[in-house]
Amino acid sequence: MINPLIDPNVAYFLLVVGLVLGVLALFSPGTGILEIGALFALVLAGLGIARLSINAWALGLLIIGVVPFLMALRFSRRWFYLVIACAAFVIGSIFLFKTPEGGLAVNPFLAAVTSTVAVGLFWLVGWKGLEAIRRRPEISLERLMGAVGEARTAIYREGTVYIHGEEWSARSETPIPIGAKVRVVGREGLVLIVEPLPSSSSQNQA
Repeated sequence: MINPLIDPNVAYFLLVVGLVLGVLALFSPGTGILEIGALFALVLAGLGIARLSINAWALGLLIIGVVPFLMALRFSRRWFYLVIACAAFVIGSIFLFKTPEGGLAVNPFLAAVTSTVAVGLFWLVGWKGLEAIRRRPEISLERLMGAVGEARTAIYREGTVYIHGEEWSARSETPIPIGAKVRVVGREGLVLIVEPLPSSSSQNQA
């Protein structure tokens, strides 16, 4: 029986899924589902890649393409970085695998559909990320100290809270269940450090 993981189409699809889930996980921390999904898909794709012939330049293009994506998030008005990142992803992923004769190993139809959907998701994530970056400076982070909010996900080492009409990445030294009231006690960059709000304090806040 042929191992499906050594099929370049399967390996390509798993690689794209893993990369998409990995990017989404960066912007939706806390649940762990996206992180696990990305790791699972990338591991399976890696098993296939190890047994397939690849174009080194295409692999390098995929890796280098991460740089303009990060720059697009850092420099919120420079959209051409995001365009470059998407182009690098599409070209690098489609030409990653090659046949023994050096031809394109991935089915063109599969590559076209998969890369189009992936780039659309990358573009949406990038758009939302740039909007968030533009909005954050308008809010004084010092105002968040002592603020009370709600845990949008279960929080321990990481998670998400809803405070002052916005969602923020957060972490806590003690487990906090989803929906619980929390208070901001510190911050590390744009990550808020929170603690569970005692029931008595929660009632006083109401």
